[in-house]
Amino acid sequence: MHLFDPRWIPVYTFFKSPDASAHPATLVSMPPRSLDHWKPLSLPLREPMRGRTISLEPLDASKHAAPLWNAVKGHDEVWRWMFDGPYADQDAFAAALARKQSATDQIFFAIVPATTGKAAGYASYLRMEPTHGVIEVGNILYSPALQRTTAATEAMFLMARHIFEDLGYRRYEWKCNAENAPSRRAAQRFGFTFEGIFRQHMVIKGRNRDTAWFAMFDGEWPARKAAFERWLDPANFDRDGRQIKPLDSTLSR
Repeated sequence: MHLFDPRWIPVYTFFKSPDASAHPATLVSMPPRSLDHWKPLSLPLREPMRGRTISLEPLDASKHAAPLWNAVKGHDEVWRWMFDGPYADQDAFAAALARKQSATDQIFFAIVPATTGKAAGYASYLRMEPTHGVIEVGNILYSPALQRTTAATEAMFLMARHIFEDLGYRRYEWKCNAENAPSRRAAQRFGFTFEGIFRQHMVIKGRNRDTAWFAMFDGEWPARKAAFERWLDPANFDRDGRQIKPLDSTLSR
């Protein structure tokens, strides 16, 4: 199969089905628009972002290492698709967080649920190209306590809103191992469109990685934002905190 076989590239619309690669389609270009007045953008700010159920704090190993370690200790499965980990002990983990904190090619945020006030995961901006208005969200580590929570979804909403509304980026990317079905489902649930597979893209932890690419555009953000806000509205949850309408159905309206 050729790398650009159209069976791997969907139409630029949002698919509610989680398996976009199963939808044969033809690539459809976005309408051309003038960029005569385009200017390079700023990098994301290393400042807190706060929502109703979550706060994102610039990663600080001295503050976040202990609660993050307690959140992932004994759960080595969370590292399966990550570039690093698992770690033998808290000291090794803290040293890795310190390196992430000081990185210049990525900007990491600790994810702190309002219910506990303790970091339960992290995520980063990477592949930052302010000249072109392109940026990726990745290195997303959700501890078991954070997975499948309202806070986990709101964290992704806050990161996307900062990129599109505060900074004016044109393209927001999500990439993952093509075998990582939960990440691919999450990308589509959050409103990213599947764009294709880069085969034999990387060697990670001694294994080949084919990479699935997803993206969201600035012109799509208003509808995505409205869907996130409908889903995050407290009225969308019953008295036990269970969602009434899922996010993917609101995105596809």
